[in-house]
Amino acid sequence: MLKSADKIRALGLAVIETENQAIAALTNRINDAFVEACEFMLQCEGRIVVIGMGKSGHIGSKIAATLASTGSPAFFVHPGEASHGDLGMITPKDMVLALSNSGETEEILLILPLIKRLGVPLISLTGNSYSTLAKAATINIDVSVEKEACPLGLAPTSSTTAALVMGDALAIALLEAKGFSAEDFARSHPGGRLGRRLLLLVQDIMHTGDEMPIVPITATLRDALLEMTRKGLGMTTIVNQGLDIAGIFTDGDLRRALDKQLDIHNTIITEVMTTEYKRIDADCLAIEALSIMQSDQITVLLVVEKQQTLTGVLHIHDLLRARVI
Repeated sequence: MLKSADKIRALGLAVIETENQAIAALTNRINDAFVEACEFMLQCEGRIVVIGMGKSGHIGSKIAATLASTGSPAFFVHPGEASHGDLGMITPKDMVLALSNSGETEEILLILPLIKRLGVPLISLTGNSYSTLAKAATINIDVSVEKEACPLGLAPTSSTTAALVMGDALAIALLEAKGFSAEDFARSHPGGRLGRRLLLLVQDIMHTGDEMPIVPITATLRDALLEMTRKGLGMTTIVNQGLDIAGIFTDGDLRRALDKQLDIHNTIITEVMTTEYKRIDADCLAIEALSIMQSDQITVLLVVEKQQTLTGVLHIHDLLRARVI
């Protein structure tokens, strides 16, 4: 069993080493052709249409998704479907990025004349710089590999890895050239964690209006407890007229008040409230609110304007529900 396990590990390591060598060989391919391809992509007024068959198609689909999410509008078209109507998705303002290890993929060669007729730039990623596709392309980028990681030399392994890495290199070079920022990335990923962290504002998730726990400065401790129970945030604000904040009363303040055996019916809330509290502006990022809560080990922030007027209340549970945490 041990020999078998050692052999399996050795096979796995051999695959990784072979693919590592294939990736390392790409270093010399970041040349003038790579730069020219990037320039065509930067100048593209439409979209980058990625095509590929089989395993190259899967890689092409991923490259298209990476381009689209990093500021270069792109989509994948199956070349077999392209010859049956989908080629109409390509407009004169677009460009084509074609993937084929052999450079002789029949389905791609079939639509080459139509691509040429449209007059759009054609960038190819091939493993054969002398292939039909490479020669027909406006620019060909060499992604050839010495050998596949498959011991039979048949299953696309190193070749698909090399094409994927080159596609990533193109996408990230374009990202940098366009000045694409983390905020731009977040706008194209609003449902992702990064999007929520970089786009979600305090005002988007805070409690406002009747949802805010509020009692006047004339309220008793009993009034405050009832308001805390009704609103369920473990605290209440104490305000003057015009919603100017006088203080805050929390669960912790309640425990301290009970330890003193105070009369909840006659004790005025201003006698036991806390006048120091953490605040934040409504237009701040929710992630900033989380940072304050974590730093000060608190669960509630008061949202204020003009330094003292209450406009909302933010609880850590609101951040949890919004999946900021």
